[in-house]
Amino acid sequence: MPAADSTTKAGPDEPLPPLHRLDFAEPGPPRTMTLPDGSPGWLVSRYPDVRQVLTDTRFGRAELYAADGPALSDAPGLVNNPDLIFNQDGLDHLRLRRTLRRAFTPRAVARWRPWIAAIVEQLLDELDRGQRPVDIVAEFALPLPVAVISRLMGLDASAWGRLRHWSEHAFSDGSHSAPEVATALAEFTAFGAELLAERRLKPGDDLVSSLVAAADEEGEIPEAQLVSLVCGLVVGGHDSTMTMLGNSLLYLLGERPECWPRLGADEAAAGAVADRLLHLVPLGDDRGSVRRASAAVDVGGVTVPEGAVVVADCGMANRDPAVFSKTPLDDLFAPMEAPTLSFGAGAHYCLGAWLARLELQLALHRLAAGFPGLRIAEPPDRVAWRLGSTSRSPMRLLVTW
Repeated sequence: MPAADSTTKAGPDEPLPPLHRLDFAEPGPPRTMTLPDGSPGWLVSRYPDVRQVLTDTRFGRAELYAADGPALSDAPGLVNNPDLIFNQDGLDHLRLRRTLRRAFTPRAVARWRPWIAAIVEQLLDELDRGQRPVDIVAEFALPLPVAVISRLMGLDASAWGRLRHWSEHAFSDGSHSAPEVATALAEFTAFGAELLAERRLKPGDDLVSSLVAAADEEGEIPEAQLVSLVCGLVVGGHDSTMTMLGNSLLYLLGERPECWPRLGADEAAAGAVADRLLHLVPLGDDRGSVRRASAAVDVGGVTVPEGAVVVADCGMANRDPAVFSKTPLDDLFAPMEAPTLSFGAGAHYCLGAWLARLELQLALHRLAAGFPGLRIAEPPDRVAWRLGSTSRSPMRLLVTW
């Protein structure tokens, strides 16, 4: 949910600005604001204040779905499903998180590096054999994360088209009617339930099988929450990475081509750039992480009242001049001054953060190494945007070399 006046929106006839060019207001003390449904809320924007809201258990997600909660979005989709792990708090959230925690540790993700690198190389070989110009989104930015999450979950390529269709409706931009979204999400839910049932009968060496085993060991997890967890993994596992990669390539090739040779020559440098871009280029125009206060809490010297809906603006916090450089895009290779809030913080910190970083690092490094002359083959201001309720990225990006 975007914070009021924190982003400059394009008019109906204006092209959308690239996400790295969004205007951010200067962070300040917590203040009142108006939520999209017209109800009152609180905006929190300074780095320490946003981090407090994200880590303090008195600010939760589940109470947003109480009868007197705000209308978080007028677009139907997966994000506002109360059964989703992100929308759980306390023991309900902890039980779900424990089923996945071991699967996404930095050590576990490091073991995946060789086969993820092999997928990257296979896609680069196919790029090299194809005709130019090529749509780097369709041929690289999308198939890479889809192949990775499919391997993790034990799915074959025959499911890719359906997964993409469901994901587009799960993160709907409002262009799909409510009945279309409802039908797609019902199909998606049935797929998740069927996949869980299959892995209970015939477990394998995949993430869903380990999820089933861990959930059975944990106990007391409603089936609807497990199904939502599987669907959330499918969507989050590829949509976010595709979005980050597409936006990063648009920026690097369109505005920072001088960085491209170093990305290809030094994998560690590519990791530093990945960190910087993950920090500075939001997934979409919707930067706010929304919570509800279960008690009156002092935040940055201001008392946020009990029951208040709080929008923690991570985009503003990630540019807080008291913590980060005032010209954050000048040196993409500089180490981070503080941990980014792009993946959240506290109990809801994104479990897929290490995987997302690895995919972006390997993709940028090996693409730059294999195609040192890669360049955009169309004016960047003509890019058509793929829109979603939580993400925005180039729908197509023609490149050549």
